[in-house]
Amino acid sequence: MPAVDKLLLEEALLDSPQTRSLLSVFEEDAGTLTEYTNQLLQTMQRVYGAQNEMCLATQQLSSQLLAYEKQNFALGKGDEEVISTLQYFANVVNELNVLHTELAKQLADSMVLPLIQFREKDLTEVSTLKDLFLLASNEHDLSMAKYSRLPKKRENEKLKAEIAKEVAGARRKQHLSSLQYYCALNALQYRKRTAMLDPILGYTQGQIAFLKKGYDMFSKKMDGFLASVSGMIQRIQGELEAEAEAMRITQQELLSGSDAIYTPDYDASSPVINRNLIQKAGYLNMRSKTGLVTTTWERLYFFTQGGNLMCQHRGEVAGGLIQDLDNCSVMAVDCEDRRYCFQITSPNGKSSLILQAEGKREYEEWICAINNISRQIYLSDNPEAVAIRLNQTAQQAVTPITSFDKKLENTTQSSENMAQTVSHNESLPEHANREPEMEQLIAPGTPIQFDIVLPASEFQDQNRGNRRTNPFGESDDKLDMSADEGLLLQQMFVVRFLGSMAVKTDHTNQVIFEAMRQVLAARAIHNIFRMTESHLMVTSKSLRLIDPQTQVIRISVSTLLHVLLFV
Repeated sequence: MPAVDKLLLEEALLDSPQTRSLLSVFEEDAGTLTEYTNQLLQTMQRVYGAQNEMCLATQQLSSQLLAYEKQNFALGKGDEEVISTLQYFANVVNELNVLHTELAKQLADSMVLPLIQFREKDLTEVSTLKDLFLLASNEHDLSMAKYSRLPKKRENEKLKAEIAKEVAGARRKQHLSSLQYYCALNALQYRKRTAMLDPILGYTQGQIAFLKKGYDMFSKKMDGFLASVSGMIQRIQGELEAEAEAMRITQQELLSGSDAIYTPDYDASSPVINRNLIQKAGYLNMRSKTGLVTTTWERLYFFTQGGNLMCQHRGEVAGGLIQDLDNCSVMAVDCEDRRYCFQITSPNGKSSLILQAEGKREYEEWICAINNISRQIYLSDNPEAVAIRLNQTAQQAVTPITSFDKKLENTTQSSENMAQTVSHNESLPEHANREPEMEQLIAPGTPIQFDIVLPASEFQDQNRGNRRTNPFGESDDKLDMSADEGLLLQQMFVVRFLGSMAVKTDHTNQVIFEAMRQVLAARAIHNIFRMTESHLMVTSKSLRLIDPQTQVIRISVSTLLHVLLFV
């Protein structure tokens, strides 16, 4: 090792300027060493603090790994392998935490503590001796100044002896403090080297011991486990890449379609409509009343579940019941300035629901689906086949006629077709044959009349003037009010004619419900909105339909041979 610069103790008593100059160099070196030592100590304390934080962090990490099993993941399927792996890692982290704790203690003893002792002992000692040296030097200078001012002519031996004694004491004190100060500065040149090496040596030895214990503890028994975990990660990564590629291809296929699919009602001119649906789902606008005359529309997600119409707000986990569709009626309605609106009415007519579809296809499919569900064909073994057959029957039955002679002719033909339909039904499942019991009430293929006055009759009435002939063959021209005097019941209602069709019986509610469904379905399929307004006179003897403008009796019957639907 090179020789160390030092102050000569022999020159302490003389205290020459050269000695003082060399002393200032040693003092500057000691000041730099003190500043550097403080910075180094802060850094080593930070390392020690980080190691303590590592102990706390590894302990918390172990707890978090064990807590994975207790998490209530909504999609936790297939996590058993991950849970067992994390539990094993938690035990490993606990063992590592023990090693981290030992390392923190070793860093405190062999790295931080030696540097603190060097600063508090050696550097503080040098600083204290410097203050004592300066104080002694000042006292010596004062005593020498006093001695130098002794008078030359009138010498006072006694005073001279006292001052000389004072000078000797100050000089001795200065000499002693100088020697101690010089010795401390010289020793500091050696101690600063050991003080810089001891902490970093302790840090390195602590890390090596930590790594060695960790290697001895985990290397052999962890090799196989880590290899299996790496294999599992690679397998999952491969699955992820395959899934990502599949999703990318699917995304390209979905985006490669025509831009028309993003446009609402893009196929309004020629929509492809499935009229045999027994379930349906999608967004609809629902009308709600907010006041006596004000309404609001809300876009909600609707879906059918069995015989129920369910409604679900966006973000909700499950939907709620909004309407029971069994035996209900559905029809297209004109609603304010909105298109594609339809109304669902309960069997008792006390509640109704008005909805708006996005486009023509959705609008018609919703009407057909609800109409099919209302017939409860979803309870049969083969509801699709029943829906197809009933809709084929409805398609054949909704062609408007222009004379009642053709209506009777078609009714006769429909009775002949019934035998073929029944023989076809024998091939359907047992439960599917139960549903067509309505055919015992309404003959398949029965024509539906949407207007109480046929176009041909209306043309004839225009040629004859203001008088109109009742198409049902009644001969009454005017309402004879005198003939109704004394009746027990007599009441007038304003009604709108929806349609009529021939039935086989008029003694059950089932025939009414089935006729309502047939007529409303026919109106929905053909988009017929116009309804004839009439006055219905109800008396204890008869029912009369009266033209509100001409007061001509359109129908007057005592027993109904047809099912007439009014709103």
